Amino acid sequence: MKTMTCRQLGGPRELAHRGQTADDVINAQDRHLKEAEKAGDATHQEARDAMKGRWRHPKQSLGWYRDMKRAFAELPES
Repeated sequence: MKTMTCRQLGGPRELAHRGQTADDVINAQDRHLKEAEKAGDATHQEARDAMKGRWRHPKQSLGWYRDMKRAFAELPES
């Protein structure tokens, strides 16, 4: 298991997301941003908008995805 924070994934908080793979933590961040938006948390809006854009335009977002996978791979096991 490895841990990445909301901030490491482009959000505003230090909330930890844990997972076996980069995809696990990316999906956890997506769920977190959806929940924050639904709760009316404006501090997450910029990150949520960016995440929505990545899901709508996956080919254009491969750079971000590769960067997150690389950052995840470099993390120590926790």
